[in-house]
Amino acid sequence: MKSFQIVLIFLFSQGLMAQFYIKSEPFVHTYSIVARDSLTGDMAVAVQSHWFSVGSVVTYGRAGVGVVATQSLVNPSYGPKGLALMEQGLTPEQALNGLLENDPGAMFRQVAFLNHKGIVATHTGSQCIDEAGHKQGRNFSVQANMMLNNTVWDAMAQAFQTTRGHLSYRVLAALKAAENEKGDIRGKQSAAILMVKGEATGNIWEDVSMDLRVEDHEDPLHELERLIKMHDAYNYMNKGDLAMEEGNSDKAENLYLQAQNLFPDNLEMTYWYAINLLNNKDYSKAFPILKSIFNQDKNWKTLTGRLVNSKLLIIPKERLEEVMAL
Repeated sequence: MKSFQIVLIFLFSQGLMAQFYIKSEPFVHTYSIVARDSLTGDMAVAVQSHWFSVGSVVTYGRAGVGVVATQSLVNPSYGPKGLALMEQGLTPEQALNGLLENDPGAMFRQVAFLNHKGIVATHTGSQCIDEAGHKQGRNFSVQANMMLNNTVWDAMAQAFQTTRGHLSYRVLAALKAAENEKGDIRGKQSAAILMVKGEATGNIWEDVSMDLRVEDHEDPLHELERLIKMHDAYNYMNKGDLAMEEGNSDKAENLYLQAQNLFPDNLEMTYWYAINLLNNKDYSKAFPILKSIFNQDKNWKTLTGRLVNSKLLIIPKERLEEVMAL
């Protein structure tokens, strides 16, 4: 059975057959990337556009299934429908072709599908506004339309393939490479990144590893980069909280310190590092840190007393009195 026939059967069975092209659909002309980390299996979709809240209409993902970017004269239904089809076992090419064949506005679409195996399928419609194009590679596809220059997608592919490190920074490098080629002919406004795990955990709150949006900003990629760094820091904080809850104060201290190193001016990160110094009886190191925090905001001192009642701070009474006197 041909792929589009399979898609039709699925769409009818799920009640998903409907007119695809609606004239009121947003003109989200943009550049984006779908990508997979070959080591971890994590998948990401990231985007930047001169359009408000681009992430709310372009980026879609599901752990264990894949990610989708749908843009140009965007049809948001390609996101959930594409993911549903890939979850049913269709390849990205089968899923994308089936949707395109039943979309009277296909010539205006630019869409990229990537599944949990790293297989990609991409479509740039004949009526997408120049400069428009895409480039595929192992575990990724980059696509762009309404660009100032036709060098954007090649530059994005090169940046993704040559950048090392966490997947979030590799896809960010691709977006920055697009901007270095002058990007969207209209300028810039919003950006987003969505990351999901290669295998579903069964707990939807654990399946999304990153979901960040810059809705409206004069330099959205710079702000997105800041948020990614902040996200990493708070990941250390969350792991530190868990270690603290488990009573492993040595592990918690190390995790809080890693968070603090990323954002040394963040009072909360510094505070929890100092609290774990107290738990580890390293009072000479903790006291000056806490004194500096209390001088900036006395509410942290009030919180410190409450931590004793919650047994998150284990400290002799006389030492607690010293802390409260700082």
